Amino acid sequence: MNELNIQDFWQSHPCGEGLVEERFDEDFSKFFKSYDAMRYSKEKHILECLAAIDFNSKNVLEIGLGQGADAEVIARAGATYNGLDLTAAAVDRVKTRFRIKKLTYGKVVQGSALEIPFPDNSFDIVFSHGVLHHIPNIGQAQKEIERVLKPNGELIVMLYARHSFNYWFSIKVLRKLLLVPMYLFNFAPSAMLRDHVDNAKRLGLWNYLSDDNFIHANTDGPRNPFSRVYDLPLVNQHFDKFTITNSYKRFMYAPPLPVSWMPFGKLMGWHLWVHMRKKAHQN
Repeated sequence: MNELNIQDFWQSHPCGEGLVEERFDEDFSKFFKSYDAMRYSKEKHILECLAAIDFNSKNVLEIGLGQGADAEVIARAGATYNGLDLTAAAVDRVKTRFRIKKLTYGKVVQGSALEIPFPDNSFDIVFSHGVLHHIPNIGQAQKEIERVLKPNGELIVMLYARHSFNYWFSIKVLRKLLLVPMYLFNFAPSAMLRDHVDNAKRLGLWNYLSDDNFIHANTDGPRNPFSRVYDLPLVNQHFDKFTITNSYKRFMYAPPLPVSWMPFGKLMGWHLWVHMRKKAHQN
């Protein structure tokens, strides 16, 4: 797995685009309005979590931009907003959003989190929602994040949670059980499930069902090239240049099960939010 595979996937599948009927290139304003309504109705906790962060007067870098919904929230909260994304598609969408909303920003650039194109000690906050768990070489990414953060700068991330209902039951058990008969009888009731069956044929069923392979295809679609899930010990291991200051889980989510109504998001939610402070350099 390399960064070009990941870039190609997200360039071809801009995050969240297929979740709304409107098309970006048909009516920008209508698309953003529809996308934001979908995002924040389905995942209400995002706005609550963002509102609890003090972005005012802070120089902020967001890594991984999606459709720019969170970028707009951060900018409206008083931050000097900057963005970085692997794909030209995401950069174009955020710039378009800011232009039509008449919002100002610092820089929004295409580039890699493995080689962040900003100077040392540039930012008060680096924010990344649902992106860093897609980076295989997370060690290099965290070194770059540490480099561009100011002393005592803060890294705030949302990572997929290992200790979640979605991971332990839906991904590790239910979806595997459902796939076996579809594979054996060469039947799939949707294009997405057909992609899973094709993956199983290409890799071999039991190899595809191994946790190491199945996780990639069961977070952001069956063609997603790479994902991992986190608990706090793994966060500490992968982000050893930082100290965890706060963590919490949100969002009951476990497709194909309709679990959003269940009141266990703080215990078994799919989204693990982690706040970290850059460690002081030791002589």
